[in-house]
Amino acid sequence: MAQLQIDEILDVVAEKAMIDRSKLRPEAKLADLNVSSLDMVEVIFALEDKFGIELPFNANTNAAEFETVGDVIAMVEKQLVAKNATTASGS
Repeated sequence: MAQLQIDEILDVVAEKAMIDRSKLRPEAKLADLNVSSLDMVEVIFALEDKFGIELPFNANTNAAEFETVGDVIAMVEKQLVAKNATTASGS
C-alpha cells in the first residue's frame, strides 16, 4: 500500500478516535490507545466514505479483528485490492 494511503488512514483514525497522530504505529494496540467500540464505528464509517469501500465490521462480533492499528490498515488495503480487482474485471 502506498505511504500516502497509509497516512490518510492514520489521519482518519486520529481524527475520529481523537488520538494524537504521533501515537499511531502499526503495532499500537487500539485498546492501549483507549479506542472504544463507538470510536471504531466512526473510524470504519469514515474510512468507508473516504475510500469508497465496505469494511466488514460489527462492533459486537468483530472487535477482536481490529486489535492493532496495523489490523485497520491491513483491512482497508484488503478491501481496496478487492475493489480494484472488481473494477478492473468489470471494465
